[in-house]
Amino acid sequence: MALPIYLGLVHHPIYNKNNEIITTAITNFDIHDIARTSRTYDIKKYFIIHPHESQTMLAREIMDYWQHGYGGEYNPDRREAFRVLEIKTDIQSAVEYIAESEGVKPFIITTDARTFPNTISYKKMRKQIELADRPYLILFGTGWGIEKSVMEKFDFTLEPIYGPGDYNHLPVRAAVAIILDRLLGEKWWES
Repeated sequence: MALPIYLGLVHHPIYNKNNEIITTAITNFDIHDIARTSRTYDIKKYFIIHPHESQTMLAREIMDYWQHGYGGEYNPDRREAFRVLEIKTDIQSAVEYIAESEGVKPFIITTDARTFPNTISYKKMRKQIELADRPYLILFGTGWGIEKSVMEKFDFTLEPIYGPGDYNHLPVRAAVAIILDRLLGEKWWES
């Protein structure tokens, strides 16, 4: 991987199943599982992006337990995974953090079960990442996806993940793992 890759889990503005714009709750599983996946794929920072302090306080308590409390002593692997976690109130704050850290604004890739004019295949996106001259921020929406006008501002939208059947509603933790493997995992097909 040429330059650092960052990941963000977006909780607002998100659609619910009725196509209303909401803010989703932070879940313990998303904190743990996505941190572990992020660390496995050498993500520089995993941003939990949420605007409400009550939710971010909960996330900080969980993080503190695994980074500085008994949880980290009991399970050093979990403490290691949690090193990549950072909380931001909005997408722009994450972009500014990356720009300040890297000296250049990142390309923004997002994911969705819908297609957009800027939809790109995994094969093309993987090649772009390998040749990158700027860092990347890969954003994942919660709920039923990130609000459309926000989606349209991003540089790239990855094509949807399809299984062999007609059901298509992956949990975000599974989508993160699949997508990071497609973009950053070993090239098993070349061995």
